[in-house]
Formats: sequence, C-alpha cells, structure tokens
Amino acid sequence: MKKQLLDVRKLNIIVFTLGFTYLLSFVFEGQVFYRHAENAGYDGSQLIFAVMIAHIVGLLLSGFIVRGVKAAKRIIILSNLICIATSLPFFFKPGIMWDISLMIASLSCGFAVSAWGYFLNIGASGNDRMKTCADVLIFSNLLMILADLISANFSSFAALSLLIATLGLAVFFAKYLPVEDRNEPTEPQNDVPISTKWPLYLLCLFIVILTINSGLMYHVINPAFAHLTSITSWYWSVPYIIALIIIRNLRVKMKGSAFLYIGIGMMMVAFIFFMLLDRSVVSYVTVDTLMLGACGIFDLFWWSILAEILAFGRNPAKVFGLGLAANVLGIFVGGIIGTVVTSVHLPEEQTAVIALVVVCVTLVILPPLNRQLVLLLKSHAYLAVYDHMPKERQTAVMNRIQTLDPLTIREQEVLQLILSGKPNREIADVLHISESTVKTHVRNIFSKYDVQSRAELISILLKNQSGD
Repeated sequence: MKKQLLDVRKLNIIVFTLGFTYLLSFVFEGQVFYRHAENAGYDGSQLIFAVMIAHIVGLLLSGFIVRGVKAAKRIIILSNLICIATSLPFFFKPGIMWDISLMIASLSCGFAVSAWGYFLNIGASGNDRMKTCADVLIFSNLLMILADLISANFSSFAALSLLIATLGLAVFFAKYLPVEDRNEPTEPQNDVPISTKWPLYLLCLFIVILTINSGLMYHVINPAFAHLTSITSWYWSVPYIIALIIIRNLRVKMKGSAFLYIGIGMMMVAFIFFMLLDRSVVSYVTVDTLMLGACGIFDLFWWSILAEILAFGRNPAKVFGLGLAANVLGIFVGGIIGTVVTSVHLPEEQTAVIALVVVCVTLVILPPLNRQLVLLLKSHAYLAVYDHMPKERQTAVMNRIQTLDPLTIREQEVLQLILSGKPNREIADVLHISESTVKTHVRNIFSKYDVQSRAELISILLKNQSGD
C-alpha cells in the first residue's frame, strides 16, 4: 500500500509539472511567449491583464464544475488537449487568432490547475504535501529554464514545440491518475463538516498581499535588466529553485513564520539594492538572488498551507482554485501598480522608491496576518480531532481547562457547539435562542477563559489535547 501511494505521488508531480511548465513558460507572462511575439513583431504585453483575468476565471469556475476525482481527471486531460490546440496558431503569422488562443489557453490552464487539487489531496499527506508542492514548483521551473534557454539561444519555435510536447506527455500520464472512489477527495475528514471559509479567506488575503511584490517585480525590476539577455534567460529562476530545494530538504525543523520573516528581510534588501546599484550583471545577480529566493520561500509557505486546508474541505478543486486565484490577483494588482508607476515616466530612482514603499507596506501587514492564520489552522486541526472523540473524552478535555469563573449550564452547551465548529447562527437554531443571546454567552465564555477569539479558545484546548 505504501508503494502504491508513493507511485501516485510521483504521478501527480509529473502530470502537474508538465502542464504547469507550459503555463509558466508561455501563457502566464512566459519568456518563451514574449520572445516568440517579439520575433513576429507582435506586442506581447497588450493582453497581459486580460490573460490574468481569464486564468482567474478558470481557477474559480473549475471548483463549481469539477465534482469528484473522475471529473478532475477528465478536466486535466481535456484542458491540456485544448492548450495543445490553442498553441498551433502561434506557428503562423500573428493576428486575432493569437489573441483568442492565448485567452482560451489561459482559461483552460486555470481549470487544469484547480482540478489538480483533488490529486494533491489524495496523493500525499502530512509533510509529504509540502514536499509535493516543492517538487512541482522545482521541476516546472527547471523545465521553464530549459524552454527559455532554447528560445533565447536557438529558436522560439523549437521552445514552443517543446512545450507542446510537455502538454502531450501530461495527457499521457494523466490517463494513469487513480480515480478509485475514496473519502478523501470528496468528503471532509470529520463527519460534521468543519467550515474552511474563514481560514481560506484569510489565506487568500495573505496570498494577495504577498504576491503584490511579484507583480511589481515583473513590471519594475525585470525591465531594468532586460538588456542582460545572456544571463536573464537562465539565471532568472535559479535562486527560486535553490530556495525551494533548501527548505524542502531542511533537516532542522523551523517554524513557518521564521521562513516568512527571512523572506520579508530578503525582499526588502533586494529593493534597497535595486535602488542603490547600477544595472550591471553583478547587480542583477545580487537583486535577483535576494528577490527570487524570497519568492521561493513565500510560494512554498502559502502552497503548503493551502495543501493543509484541502483536507478540511468537501471540494479540493474549489479550495485550491481559490488560493491560486488569489495568487494571480496579487500579481495582477502588483502589475497594475507597476504599470502606473512606470507610465508616468519618473526617474528610475523615484520609481524604485515608490516600489519599495509598496513592498514595505505589504510586508508589514504579513506578520499579524500570519499569526491569525496560524491560530485558525490550529483551531481546525483541533476540531477535526475533537469531533472524533467520545462524549466522555470531550467533557474531560473541557473540564481540565482552568476558567476564571465556572461556566453556567447554558454556557457549557454553547461551548460544546462552538467546539463542533458551528457559527453563532446555527448555535442559536440548535438551542432555540436568539443570535444576540448567543453572542452574549460567547463573550462571557471568552471572558472566563481569558481569550479574545474562538481561535484562541480552541488553541488552549489543542494544548490540552496534546498533553492528553
């Protein structure tokens, strides 16, 4: 059984890597596309934001269309076949078909990426999910570098042919993805569904703020080093890959927040160096190493959290699609800011200062947001365990917690329902009382446990459970 699960994990990585390489290299501001468009005399930047919107639509719609592992497999195969078809017009002269094909390909990639959430959920568990996320990001970026090198040094047609081949291989391997009926991909891990709404929304806000800096990077920093083609064509993603490899294989356990703070520091220093240094090869290597290393840390950080949340939801495609849509939205917002800043034709130093201010504002927001996110995720982890306990054990766990004052019988009933994951409205319905009365009881419970939120309360119970 262990061997079979390992094979499934490898298959998942291969399928996603091959499809994601096409997205990174061509559809989503890919260097192969830009070089191919430039060689054909086509303005490749005119559809950037429209392509992003199409991709977001695909990521979000997939969650409503894909219901179950079999449907996810069909969507992945169909989407890759559509991308092969929409790549063919790029072997001919540019025109309206290029625009239409790029939009359809972006939409289709969104469907495929979102649907893969099902296979990430069933193909890995625990720390393996983080490693799976790291592996797909590492291998897809390595293949992207290969495609970029072929495009820059040989032919953009050859690079495009390689990407079409990766899509064909993705279809071939996707046929072997497992579709056995299992509880994991369609049902949450506990009998009473635990709402993933707030952790997921908070994570999406976190991702948007985090990836605004990536959008700025595309539109402010990259153009400043565009003349260094010989090194930018291959070194661009190297620090990103190295950061992923280091974190993936790190034997010393570090808290995720520690990596987050390291990434924040690297990103700030990168923008400061961008302001102070010239536009030489050494400057590019310095800035790119810091910035892309930080992006690698950030991406693996939120991909891993998103993979954890998949286990609590009914529809992994919807959860995964929403998280990835937040990523694209952040890049979109950062791109808009970068475009506006550069369009007013300020001196490069002033542009860099404005970009640094935006970076500092977004990065200052991250630590408190991360603390709230960690609390919510711990709460959900506890609720999943608590829901499977016998009633006597649940009562024993609650009784061991020291309160400032004893709970009333009604407050104990409310607490029991809080721990079953019910919101105030449902608690009111179960106990046949008004929602305002529930809120009063909840405030009293918080006061007696000396906490400020449900997340803190459940975190205390989590500590009790771990010592059980």
